[in-house]
Amino acid sequence: MYPYRGGIAHFLETMYRGLEARGHTVSALTFTRQYPDFLFPGKTQLDQNPIGARPAARRVIDSIDPRSWFKAARIIAQSGADAAVFKYWMPFLAPAIGTMARSLARRGVKVVMVVHNAIPHERHFGDAALCRYALGAADGCIVLSESVGADLRRLGVDAPQRLVAHPVYNIFGEIISDRAARSTLNLPYDAPVLLFFGFVRRYKGLHVLLEAMPRIVQQLPNVRLVVAGECYDEEQPYRDLIRQHGLEKHIRLDLSYIPNATVPQYFSAADVIVQPYVSATQSGIAQIAFNFDTPIITTDVGGLAEVVRHEQDGLIVPPQSPEALAAAVIRYFSEGLRDRLSEGVRQRKQAFGWDVLYEALESLL
Repeated sequence: MYPYRGGIAHFLETMYRGLEARGHTVSALTFTRQYPDFLFPGKTQLDQNPIGARPAARRVIDSIDPRSWFKAARIIAQSGADAAVFKYWMPFLAPAIGTMARSLARRGVKVVMVVHNAIPHERHFGDAALCRYALGAADGCIVLSESVGADLRRLGVDAPQRLVAHPVYNIFGEIISDRAARSTLNLPYDAPVLLFFGFVRRYKGLHVLLEAMPRIVQQLPNVRLVVAGECYDEEQPYRDLIRQHGLEKHIRLDLSYIPNATVPQYFSAADVIVQPYVSATQSGIAQIAFNFDTPIITTDVGGLAEVVRHEQDGLIVPPQSPEALAAAVIRYFSEGLRDRLSEGVRQRKQAFGWDVLYEALESLL
């Protein structure tokens, strides 16, 4: 939670407010150190441009200091809490989360884990054992896609589960006109605009989209692709692909963390969001897109096809296929699908309310 940044913080802060609004007494603990600096691929872990009031979270947990894990469990237990809710998303944090959960269990505090990823996208030796240690300590789990639930079962985690689709992020403000958004970003008003949003890692498939772009440009000669998000990989291979294909005038690279206040400009400027993921569980980016009524072209991996319905609120293509991705983008514009699919998004997002998550948590407890 704040002062840390990113989708996990956004999720937990929204959950904090929502549970409080339902009459629960809620308090929050967060990190004194989330990742050691030498392990963090970005420029900063902290939100340097906060907007609005943020829920107060006590900074207690050092991810690499076991003493802080026991201190956090002691604070939670002594507060009289009935339950502790953890967000789980990566095995690096498994020792801390698993140890806190086990310490709380000995003190009679129930533990529920909201599981973003049960097994990481980019896997390393020992990941399964670490994930099993943390998730095996849960009294119940909320999973955000069927694929995550299946991963839990593969790990041998038999705690009761509730499946809840990732709710729509509604913290970024309102839709603005595409003309105003494009003016702010210096994009041509009459060009087809694609948006790849979020931090850049190999599993998110930006390289596939760049390989698809020459075919797209051939059919849509004034197309623009905006890549907005901090690059957690080496930038040079992506720049080399752009230069190799002569795409410089068609691609805008904003390779830095996008502050909350400027998120509406990117999504309102885009005709469509492109998610060419090679692997995935679910995506918070899709739920930002839905907030702005923006259709999505995505790949059929993990739980992405559980959210985006082919031909209704987006298009689904096979992963790692530049040809199929290019064909979908060209079809989207040549057949004028935006209005129909945007209406599908407006209808679809009604199913992704936060109350479903809160009810699942209450049901588990």
